[in-house]
Amino acid sequence: MTYKEIAKKYLETNGITIGDTIKVKKEDISYEGILLDRSEDSEDGYLVLKLDSGYNIGVAIENTEAELIEKGDKPKIGYEGGEIEKDPNKMDISIISTGGTVSSIIDYKTGAVHPAFTAEDLLRANPELLDYANYNVEALYNILSENMKPKYWVEAAESIADDISEGSDGIVIAHGTDTLHYTSAALSFMLETPVPIIITGAQRSSDRPSTDAHVNLIDSVIAAKSDLAEVSVCMHGSLDDNYTYLHKGTKVRKMHTSRRDTFRSINFEPIAKIENESIEINPHYNYTKRNEKELKVNTAIEEKVGFIKSFPGISEEFIEYHIDKGYKGLVIEGTGLGHVPDNLIKSLSRANDENIPVVMTSQCLYGRVNMNVYSTGREIIDAGVISGRDMTPETAYVKLSWVLGQSEDKKEVEKLMNTNIAGEFNEKSSIKYFLN
Repeated sequence: MTYKEIAKKYLETNGITIGDTIKVKKEDISYEGILLDRSEDSEDGYLVLKLDSGYNIGVAIENTEAELIEKGDKPKIGYEGGEIEKDPNKMDISIISTGGTVSSIIDYKTGAVHPAFTAEDLLRANPELLDYANYNVEALYNILSENMKPKYWVEAAESIADDISEGSDGIVIAHGTDTLHYTSAALSFMLETPVPIIITGAQRSSDRPSTDAHVNLIDSVIAAKSDLAEVSVCMHGSLDDNYTYLHKGTKVRKMHTSRRDTFRSINFEPIAKIENESIEINPHYNYTKRNEKELKVNTAIEEKVGFIKSFPGISEEFIEYHIDKGYKGLVIEGTGLGHVPDNLIKSLSRANDENIPVVMTSQCLYGRVNMNVYSTGREIIDAGVISGRDMTPETAYVKLSWVLGQSEDKKEVEKLMNTNIAGEFNEKSSIKYFLN
C-alpha cells in the first residue's frame, strides 16, 4: 500500500484533509501544525506538519493519534490579486525573473525544486518588497540556471536596457545560483549603465522556511535604489539572515554547493555590505555613481568558445578537437601559475597559427597567472597563449566570448583581453584578498 493510500485511509477515519490544522500524539510527545501534501515518491507511512515555527516535521503514522483542531484549505501554488498600485513617492525598480531557486517551488509530484513562480508571484510571495519601491515585474525565462545559454545573456541585456530607457531607477534580476556569475560577467561587459543592476538568487526555494530568497531580494532592492551604478551580485554574507554582500559582477564566484553565503569575491573585496536596511559601500572601492554614465549596449558575442580544464594525463586531442570543429577561441583552466603538460604545446601553437586565440587561467582561482616563471610556461607564451591575469576562469571565458564578438583579428583580441573593460582583473595582486 502506497503512502497516499495509507494516509488517505488513516486521515479519512479521522475526518482530516490536507491543509487542516491537526494535533498528532506519539507516546508522550505531541505536535500541532498544518498538514501538508508530500511528493509522490516520498517514503510511505509518514505525515508532514508545518509547525508555527515555520519548520516542517515528519511523523510516522504507525502508533500515532491524530486530532482535528481546525479545518483549512489545501495550500495552493501561485498568488492571486489585482494590479498593484504605484506610489509616486517611491523609486521605480524593475524585477526580471529568469528562473532558478529564488523563483522556484517544490513540485510535490517529484519532490524536486523547479522554477514555477512568475515575476509577479515572486513579488506577492515577498509583499514586504512593496514597502521599498514601485515595481515593473517581468518573467524573461523560467529555467534552472544550468540551462542558461549565451544567447540568453544577450536577451537579458537587451531587456534590461529597454527598462532603463523607459525610466527604471534600478534593476533586480532573479537568477539561478549555479551560473549566476557567468551572467553577471556577461552583463558587465555588455552594458554601461546609469543605474544599479543587481543580480540575486537563493540557495533554498521561496516556499521553504529556511529560504534565503526573502533577504536577498529585499537587500537587492535596497542596492538597486543606491548610487552604485554597476552590475553586482547580492547574496548572503553569512549563514544567518543578518547581512548581505554586493560583489563586483566580474570578480565573483559560487564557492559552495549549498551554503547560503556561497558567493565570494575572488581576488577582490565585496564592494558593499547591506545590513539593517542600510548599504555601506567599501571606502576603498572607486565605483561608478548613478547617472555618471549614459546607457550603452554592446551585445555582440561569439558562442563557439571552448572551455578546457587541464588535468594529469590530458591528451592533445582536447585541443585538436576544438580546432577541427571550428571553435573561434579557447580558455584553458591551467594548473598553478598557468601551466599545461608539455605535450599540448604543439596543439596550442597550431591554434595560434590558425588565428584561434587561447587564454590561460588558473584552477587556483586566487593569485594571478604568470607563465614566465617555469620553462613550460615560457613555451606556452611562445605558442601565442594570452595570459588571463587574475580573472576567474568563468569571467575569462565570458570575456573572450564577448571580445570575439567585437573582432576576429587575433592581435585585436589579444589587445582587448589585456584591456580592463569592466574591472575584471587587477594590475597588481594582493594577499589580503586570499586572507580575507
